[in-house]
Amino acid sequence: MKTTICKLDELVSGKAKRFVVGDRAIAVVRIDDNVYAIGDKCSHADVSLSDGEVFCDTKEIECIRHASSFSLETGKPNTLPATQPVPVYVATVDNGDVFIELK
Repeated sequence: MKTTICKLDELVSGKAKRFVVGDRAIAVVRIDDNVYAIGDKCSHADVSLSDGEVFCDTKEIECIRHASSFSLETGKPNTLPATQPVPVYVATVDNGDVFIELK
């Protein structure tokens, strides 16, 4: 299911923004003109990833509680203490609208 989330110009490059789609909280990250969508809950602690820092050069987002960073492309943690991945979703931009595909 493809869902419209927002306009691309509503997202700031290098920042994450939280959206709730159905029963899922999703952190949407813009890096230049690319958009990534990742589950908005750290797999180690019940903390919103959209509050964390985005590392544009490595395409990662860091949890503010214990500094675990997660790949925006795969959802896999790249640093401890998190060991479990978070879900990722396909995000696309069409005519200035941001879409997320939920499986």
